[in-house]
Amino acid sequence: MGSDGSVKRVRILFSGRVQRVGFRYTVCGIATPFDISGYVRNRSDGDVELVAEGSERELIGFIEEIRNSRLKNHIAGEKLGWTAATGEYRKFRISD
Repeated sequence: MGSDGSVKRVRILFSGRVQRVGFRYTVCGIATPFDISGYVRNRSDGDVELVAEGSERELIGFIEEIRNSRLKNHIAGEKLGWTAATGEYRKFRISD
């Protein structure tokens, strides 16, 4: 659970050379051990969008694993925002 006992949502837009490099598949693999749900998808503008829900601790760990993975060489920027979770996701997956 988050520091206040709640579930959070994080939305990140990754920019750089983040499409056609296995980004979404790698993120899904990284997500496996974390107790999170949500999705990762390519956007038409060339960015990759990630939306994930879980405890703040799980989400921060997940984000750090992405930042420390081989993907770091492809990420030029991140736009990150936190909101309350909606509970609409059951698992973490690649979305269209």
